[in-house]
Amino acid sequence: MEKMKIAIDGPAASGKTTAGLLLARRLGYIFFDTGIMYRVVTWAALERGIDVLNEKEVSNLARELEIEIKPPSKNDGRVNDVIVGGKDVTLDIRNSLVNQNVSQVSTYFGVRDSLTLKQRSIADKGSIVMAGRDIGTVVLPDADF
Repeated sequence: MEKMKIAIDGPAASGKTTAGLLLARRLGYIFFDTGIMYRVVTWAALERGIDVLNEKEVSNLARELEIEIKPPSKNDGRVNDVIVGGKDVTLDIRNSLVNQNVSQVSTYFGVRDSLTLKQRSIADKGSIVMAGRDIGTVVLPDADF
């Protein structure tokens, strides 16, 4: 079977994740909610003591981070393993401090631009169902579906 890229776009709470997970499981593909990457950048900024209100520093951090998304290695409710610099941060990016700051980080053009490139790189491997903001229009306009 061809390694396709499938994009699921839509407004918040429209069922993108639910539909994406079901489809990915049925096809044997990885499911990837791109919002995870904004959580990673927020978590990394907080860990490094970078002020999340400093758009330039946070954008530079987003450009430098090595982020890997892998199938889940543990049966603890995770959808993916999220690896940053070789470290599994899957659970770390779900803490309350990240929750409080991720919206701000996601507004930065430099962060969005860097993460769009990283998301495309992940998708280029194929066999992926990708869901999130602007997936079909900005991130993967060339998706198979």
